[in-house]
Amino acid sequence: MRGHLPDENPGFVGRRTELERVSAALAEHRLVTVTGVGGVGKTRLALRAAHRAADRYPDGAWWTDLTPLDGDRLLVALVADSVDLADHTPGMATTALRRRLADDRLLLVLDSCEHLAEPCARLVAELLAAAPGLTVLATSRRPLGVEGERIVALDPLPPAGRDALELLRRAAGEDFPAAGAAGEICVRLEGIPLALELAAAQIRLQGAEAVRDQLGTRFDAPPAARFDLLAHTERVWPSRHQTLRAAIGWSHELSAPLERLLWARLSVFRGPFDLVSATAVCAGGPLDPAVLPAALDGLVRSSVVRPPDAGGRFRMLDTIRAYGATWLDRTGETGAVADRHAAHFRGLAVRAETEWHGARQLHWYRTVDAHHTDLRTALDRLLRTDPDAALDLVGSVAFAWSCRGRLREARDGLEQALLLSGARGRTRARALWALGVTLVLQGEFGPAQEVSERCAREARHTEYTEYTEYTEHADRADPADRVAIAERTGRAPAGVDEDQLAAAGRTRSRPGDLTLDAAALAGLLALTTGRPMAAHVVVGHVLDAARGGATDSAARLRCHLVQVFALTGLGRLAEARERALALLARCEELDEHWTRTALEYQLALTGLLEGDPAAAAGHARAMLEGTRALGASLGVALGLDVLATALAAAGDGERAADVSGTGEAYWRSTGQPRRGLPGLRALHEKYTDTVRATLGEPAYEEIFLRALTGLPQDGLDRALRGPRED
Repeated sequence: MRGHLPDENPGFVGRRTELERVSAALAEHRLVTVTGVGGVGKTRLALRAAHRAADRYPDGAWWTDLTPLDGDRLLVALVADSVDLADHTPGMATTALRRRLADDRLLLVLDSCEHLAEPCARLVAELLAAAPGLTVLATSRRPLGVEGERIVALDPLPPAGRDALELLRRAAGEDFPAAGAAGEICVRLEGIPLALELAAAQIRLQGAEAVRDQLGTRFDAPPAARFDLLAHTERVWPSRHQTLRAAIGWSHELSAPLERLLWARLSVFRGPFDLVSATAVCAGGPLDPAVLPAALDGLVRSSVVRPPDAGGRFRMLDTIRAYGATWLDRTGETGAVADRHAAHFRGLAVRAETEWHGARQLHWYRTVDAHHTDLRTALDRLLRTDPDAALDLVGSVAFAWSCRGRLREARDGLEQALLLSGARGRTRARALWALGVTLVLQGEFGPAQEVSERCAREARHTEYTEYTEYTEHADRADPADRVAIAERTGRAPAGVDEDQLAAAGRTRSRPGDLTLDAAALAGLLALTTGRPMAAHVVVGHVLDAARGGATDSAARLRCHLVQVFALTGLGRLAEARERALALLARCEELDEHWTRTALEYQLALTGLLEGDPAAAAGHARAMLEGTRALGASLGVALGLDVLATALAAAGDGERAADVSGTGEAYWRSTGQPRRGLPGLRALHEKYTDTVRATLGEPAYEEIFLRALTGLPQDGLDRALRGPRED
């Protein structure tokens, strides 16, 4: 089955009638919205219904959780990401998404639309109009109001029924008594699933009778004033239903003081969080780092925070998070905690960029991906409060975002920060470099040229300014300090012995890493626009002046990578292969992943050009292994193209057709037409025409279409298997 749905909650109980209603509605209507108060079980019901209906949709059932969004600016990007559209194209935000869905028959689930009801309604209406085979299942506390919408209102479980009792029993544990106090608890909590789960957590701690008695003293009277903190708009907390508010407030009251403080501070996280992040953001005052883990454990035991997943990451349901946010606001700490959150994730971003070049590259790449939601939250905060810090954050993670296929978000964040921030120097030069790379990957070569020139000017200005400042300092420093200054700036201040610098691999005119990266950007742009000689000249000029090892820094390595591709484009294949293999060996020593995948691509291309399809296929598979580990859909698409070409060159028409069809599926997921270096495109067309003729057009098309419409991951698995592994 194509698509992606989260695993079902094993605690799903009852809802047989409601499930049938949703299933019937999906069979007859293109938009079905499950409505109900917070905590009533809309998400669980929608997930069960989606799993049940998935087989009816040839192109899959796809899940989008909208709770991390705080505003609609990234709504389209999140939906696109959820349907495996790593949109690399510029232009209107919905264009590629409409194109992705236009010819498909699929189910799109939009969970938790209430805080974005109007933008969700506009997007859904647009997608339904563009994609006749699309069905949308939404959950929201209020209808979306789109024409043709079928509403399924979800009420709590019958308080005196078996389902409410069974849910309470499962949540509390197998030893929970099945009658008596349990039945009274269900009635007092009106059968609301989330309220029952909170009560079950207290039952595990105190026993059923104690919980029943506490609910009796608190719920017989109107909710206390402290439970009215969340009395927001009617659509969020309906006045007819105060029980859930009271249940959350009761859990809040039963929590220890430090647990309540942590609950409030944790509300600043929009996505899952780990203990390290929770400590960095939430510790302070009486909640010191030594006691915070115990407070977090207490919130987990009381079901306020979900237990950690396999990666050690906790999460909080949106309804409970909103309650904590209200208490945080009441304490007057909202701004301070948000600032700590932003500072923490800015620091994480900077550290990830600093350690990109080395053995922890893959670790930090995955860390940035895992914390994507909170990095975006931190960026949005800093864009409002500290644009210079925002520029630092987004400049640090934008390249990783682009590698992951988040080009729209990288470009949007970079352009906003560059506009709002007046910062000059390394931070700005790095952000311009990252924006230039993003524009090249989007095929926006005109704007990329302008940004490339700005990046080069900023790099020269920054390095000259640093040289001047440190020269003035060096005039007053002892000789050892002057050499250290030269090491940092790459230039020799007055009075420094050139012999000392030469021994350290430095000269007075050595360009720094900013200039190297600016050259790498200019070279990348030249390569992608079919000008390998220009690429070779621009990077060769700075590398000749920058004495030192090829892998001394990420910027140096990028320049050498561009040079290898330029040599390939110039037809100097033996030289290109020799340099690529040497760089590959150094990258393996460093455990550097990104450059290795690019080098494997280049070596595959070189093998094709040299008439060695077997070698080309081996390098293409190595590239695919690397890009799959990085989650880089554009890299996978490029790798499948070169592998399909190698297989076709070897005369293996069936495999070539299968890999080419899988490649087309990945290209469609990027939202753009097939790309690649001009030389590869010509080879691909040449050898594909040959195997089409040999295999026969109908047979080739049948295999191609089967791979195109199948699961892309399965096609990639087949591509990675060599002939002897089948």
